[in-house]
Amino acid sequence: MKKLFPILGVLTAILLMYALYQALVVAPTEQTMGDVQRIFYYHVPSAWTAFILLFLNFGASVFYLVTRRSTADIVALVSAEVGVVFLTVNLVTGPIWARPVWGIWWTWDMRLTSTLVLWLIYVSYLFLRRFSSSGETPLLAAALAVLGALCVPFVYFSIWFFRTQHPQPVMGGGGSIDPRMLHALLINWLAFSCFASLVCRSRYRLEKLQREVDAAHAMESLLDPRESLR
Repeated sequence: MKKLFPILGVLTAILLMYALYQALVVAPTEQTMGDVQRIFYYHVPSAWTAFILLFLNFGASVFYLVTRRSTADIVALVSAEVGVVFLTVNLVTGPIWARPVWGIWWTWDMRLTSTLVLWLIYVSYLFLRRFSSSGETPLLAAALAVLGALCVPFVYFSIWFFRTQHPQPVMGGGGSIDPRMLHALLINWLAFSCFASLVCRSRYRLEKLQREVDAAHAMESLLDPRESLR
């Protein structure tokens, strides 16, 4: 995997550039909103990628609760970190798109509000992992992750359950989309997913090495009493 990683990195960079070309050049201009609609090709894939990562966090957290394996805890932490990044991209691009279309940066729409609540839950998760030194931190974080995962379907289906200012989905919601737009959307989602996978892989290796170093230092402190006095 170490030898393949640079190759995968180059291929992902090429895919991201191709996706950018599809979004800005190939995809037709939307008749009502104009070119500002092109942020759609980043706003939606970032949300989809975030949801996948948060479900991965949920699965790894449940697995950790059952097995107490550190590898599962690392996967849960890494997927939450990268997932929050993509969810942040979604929350930032939304108001940028809304301002010229709706005339406002933000409205307390059910979709927007529930997405913000979801973001706050996982930011709280990361704060817990970062600043708590208790031995029960992974267990508490896993329980919080299960709670957060329950909010993901609510966020996704909120536009079906409530009347919202957020537009209905063009796929699965009775709408339609130009095939070139759909192609650009899916290519960007694939590019985002590949990029997220590479970042997760790198972050996993880094976290695993860090824990091995911490464990080695802890063992050294037990074997050498002078270390515990420093």
